[in-house]
Amino acid sequence: MKTLRIIAATAALLVATGSTLPVAQAHEVSLGDIKRTNLLRNDLSAAGREVIQVLVEFGPGVSAVRHSHPGEELVYVTEGALEYQLDGRPPRTVKAGEVLFIPHGTPHAVKNVGSVKAAEIATYIVEKGKPLLLLGE
Repeated sequence: MKTLRIIAATAALLVATGSTLPVAQAHEVSLGDIKRTNLLRNDLSAAGREVIQVLVEFGPGVSAVRHSHPGEELVYVTEGALEYQLDGRPPRTVKAGEVLFIPHGTPHAVKNVGSVKAAEIATYIVEKGKPLLLLGE
């Protein structure tokens, strides 16, 4: 049941990230034990690309299901410890103050491996007009 709730939350977060946000306006979506605050969405000078930045907070033990993005993701963990499972690589735990680069289209999952809340700032450099999250890919 918890897995189904997490899948539903991830799908809802996908819909929530579809709107354009001005730089100074944050939009928060809270579903279960994952809270996502959209911080920035802006066109880039590279044709057809945009940057999206979000703060994602995970309750203890909470996972985001396997997914990918139509571009690169740069992760900066702001608190706690998150374990990332990128396809073809061993799991990697990233702690507060550390960063992780996820290449374009690389399927991955993430889990809060601590006993307290964990959070990341995720910056996506993606193809404009495409869904931010592709589930199961």
